[in-house]
Amino acid sequence: MVLSQRQRDELNRAIAEYLSSNGFTESVEVFRKESGAGGGDEIPNGGTTTTTAGGGLLEKKWTAVVRLQKKVMELEAKLSEAEREFSSGAPSREKRSSSDWIPRPPEKFALRGHRSPVTRVLLHPIYSLVVSASEDATIRVWDFDTGDHERTLKGHTDSVQDLSFDSSGKLLASCSADMSIKLWEVSSSYECMKTLRGHDHNVSSVSFLGDDLLLSSSRDKTIKIWEISTGYCVRTMTGHTEWVRMVRPILDGSLFASCSNDQTIRVWSANSNNSSSPSSRELRDHSHVVECIAWAPEAAGGSILEGLQKEKKSAGGSGPYLASGARDKTVRIWDVGVGTCVAVLVGHDNWVRDLAFHPSGKYLLSVADDKTLRVWDLKALRCSKVLEAHGHFVTTIDFHRSQPYVVTGSVDQIVKVWECR
Repeated sequence: MVLSQRQRDELNRAIAEYLSSNGFTESVEVFRKESGAGGGDEIPNGGTTTTTAGGGLLEKKWTAVVRLQKKVMELEAKLSEAEREFSSGAPSREKRSSSDWIPRPPEKFALRGHRSPVTRVLLHPIYSLVVSASEDATIRVWDFDTGDHERTLKGHTDSVQDLSFDSSGKLLASCSADMSIKLWEVSSSYECMKTLRGHDHNVSSVSFLGDDLLLSSSRDKTIKIWEISTGYCVRTMTGHTEWVRMVRPILDGSLFASCSNDQTIRVWSANSNNSSSPSSRELRDHSHVVECIAWAPEAAGGSILEGLQKEKKSAGGSGPYLASGARDKTVRIWDVGVGTCVAVLVGHDNWVRDLAFHPSGKYLLSVADDKTLRVWDLKALRCSKVLEAHGHFVTTIDFHRSQPYVVTGSVDQIVKVWECR
């Protein structure tokens, strides 16, 4: 490397200053004479010291080089990983089946607008829309193809906790810490059609059950079933002893599951008329608050069974399967038919906050307070990909049913759109 005269003078002064500050008085005098680094102030032991505006320059340069070397090594490792992916068929869409597409960095869009942590993101089943809920009491509608903000829905007076579309995508349900549930007409006006009240505390989760029923769960320890056409609560179910965090129905609507601060998951029959106590089954294996649940699609059954056979674990029954994430940092997969935990996925370093199955059933995606998104290969029951998704806790994730997009939300107030390939 060829240095300019100014750079050489600066380097010589820095070397002289380093030698002087470390007591190499004879060496610094010789070096000063030979290099022409210039004189300096006298010091008590008879040597000299150079006075430069950037004292300790040599040490600063040295530590900067070490940091840059570390960064170079990290970038080389990422490049090596990308080369391996490319040679094995990823992430090129032409070489990879859509059933194997998973989110790849960097994100396509980082959508900003919320003024508080994002609590839930949800992709529209038909349109290229994503809705996000936040602690700022608003719901925002975005176009994930363009990254444009479409509109903001206002009506709740406290943190919006959860969102759910009906099967047609014409109705959006939202629930809030203001103890209410709202139904919004999505197709044209985005007006609030109904407000449902009946819970006695924070309404933490909401989900459509068929065409005319709505499920909700609350910090009041209950689960309620609402008739959409009338807005009446038709059933109240009790059983959990603490805050019910989330409630989700299976695809055919015959069952629904709930998870709670009482560290249990309960599976309920949607057709049962017994409104107070017994749930169909209680699943107890987590050692901390269960934050989230997700029903596995029918296609995931084969992948899970293959993974259990490879691990030489008991396959239990024939499903259906349910995934759960908890503050004990684990993701667990349950065979609901026999009521047992068949697999434990360990890898997150903090609370697991949300889950989403790949539409093909080959993967399970999870997000956590360790700021990462993890992709779990169900055939191997191993983590196959880790994305540093956000700069703060990742609170929510959703996977589009038919298009290659994943959306995440975070305490950093950002909604990110990830393209799968």
